[in-house]
Amino acid sequence: MTSLRYEDRGASADKSEVHAAIQGEDPGLFPGAFCKILPDSLTGSPEHCVLIHADGAGTKSVAAWLWWKETGDASVFRGLAQDSLVMNLDDLLCVGATGPFLLSNTIGRNAKIVPGEIIKEIIAGYRDCAEMLAKHGVEIVSGGGETADMGDAIRTLVIDSTLVTRMKRSDVVSGEKLRPGLTIVGFASFGKANYETKENSGMGSNGLTSTRHELLSRHYTDTYPEAFAPQIKDLAYTGPFRLQDTLPGSNMTVGEALLSPTRTFAPILAKAFAEAKDSIAAVFHNTGGGQTKCLRFGKNLTYIKDNLFAPPPLFQVLKERSRLDTRELYRSLNMGTRLEIVCEPSAAQGFIDIAKSLGIDAQIIGRTEAGPNNNKLELTVDGKVLEYMLG
Repeated sequence: MTSLRYEDRGASADKSEVHAAIQGEDPGLFPGAFCKILPDSLTGSPEHCVLIHADGAGTKSVAAWLWWKETGDASVFRGLAQDSLVMNLDDLLCVGATGPFLLSNTIGRNAKIVPGEIIKEIIAGYRDCAEMLAKHGVEIVSGGGETADMGDAIRTLVIDSTLVTRMKRSDVVSGEKLRPGLTIVGFASFGKANYETKENSGMGSNGLTSTRHELLSRHYTDTYPEAFAPQIKDLAYTGPFRLQDTLPGSNMTVGEALLSPTRTFAPILAKAFAEAKDSIAAVFHNTGGGQTKCLRFGKNLTYIKDNLFAPPPLFQVLKERSRLDTRELYRSLNMGTRLEIVCEPSAAQGFIDIAKSLGIDAQIIGRTEAGPNNNKLELTVDGKVLEYMLG
């Protein structure tokens, strides 16, 4: 086993080169916040700030394209629109933004192999997700988007979007309250929330490069050369499964688990901010960086996570059957816990109750303690403590 299979496939869990590249850039009004926060240049109000965030569904779109090729079911791409939207929305929620949000989306495709019916399903998916969120008081206003045909640059398709919002500076969750002695509440990425139509595997939209190639078989290398980069052929589709195989320990197929739409925690956070925002020091959306995301926030801290959820079936199968070691799994995937609220200990149970009222499991997963100059994470997995350091 190697701890570098993610990077060997051309991806990065910690994006160290990206962080180095932007080191000299203006960090915004609140340098310790989860997202960059800008002055309100739209109106000039000194009491307000503006946030703009860009992200997308990542290589999950390749798994969706394979599903469509093998089943003819284009509706799977509706979930990809949700993936793209939620990867932006839930990051912005981490700093206390609750909308309204303005949405613009970009679809890049190889038009020779991605037909218009797929574009139609993606656009419908954005509409479906916005309608669901509106029922929970989170407003998404679409400003349209762009479809770019880039067949000589994109092998299948890319689904990205951008969200913009404006909020009061006084409402920002800035991370400045992070200190030793706080409680970490974790929220499950799996199960079925009251606002979801079917069970969620917990996959989200990060780590799909590893997950897809570790689980799916050489059938996809041999049959669909469009579905991987030639430079990583030896590491492409090295697993035992096809998309329609049953995922062990689950009622889902492997394809359904991989393509489970990214869960939004917006309904939980909207209630949490309304009821007890002052008790929240930080909110972490565990996407890129997985369980190590917390290391980039606060100073001189040790994050202790010694009561994580047991990995749901998708991640358990990865632990048992992939060539990714445990340390790499937890730094590249959420492993069942994709949202964390770091708060005053007295507020923890209230946040757990909010989540459970919406059908999402939540529990205290750890705490903060004094740490070294570079933040430290101690992660207990299978009775062993894994240590990660910032930098």
